[in-house]
Amino acid sequence: MSSPRTITVMALSLALGFFFLFMGTIKLTPRLSKDAYSEMKRAYKSYAKALPGLKKMGISSVLLRKIMGSLEVGCGVVLTLVPGRPKDVANFLLLLVMLAVLFFHQLVGDPLKRYAHALVFGILLTCRLLIARQSDEREESREEQHQQHQQHVNDQEKNKVKQS
Repeated sequence: MSSPRTITVMALSLALGFFFLFMGTIKLTPRLSKDAYSEMKRAYKSYAKALPGLKKMGISSVLLRKIMGSLEVGCGVVLTLVPGRPKDVANFLLLLVMLAVLFFHQLVGDPLKRYAHALVFGILLTCRLLIARQSDEREESREEQHQQHQQHVNDQEKNKVKQS
């Protein structure tokens, strides 16, 4: 049976993965929701306008929206389907995306209700990463203790053979 920690990490990975798949897809195509897609286009135009440095680097509002959407979709797929360490990398990238989203909302002066989701999902991503890393550290500690125990048993057996 899986530990509660493992179940928690799996549940968070699936929930966050599906959320970011959905949100990233909304940024990329109007197929899921024309209204939400139009709102994303409008929002990213205001972000790009508030950051004139992006235009100097050749990053338009469309490119910015597509980059963010593609990151969300890609990381969502990894969180949902890929086992192991890549989930932690995807989690970290999504944390960076959430920080960027919070920055954008603050930059244009949006009220809290417009970016509360980014705060909540940033906290959930942080929790998922901390819980996953904590369980990894415990596994490493157990393996190290097991190796030390095996070494001790081997040393005792060698001493017995020498004394015989």
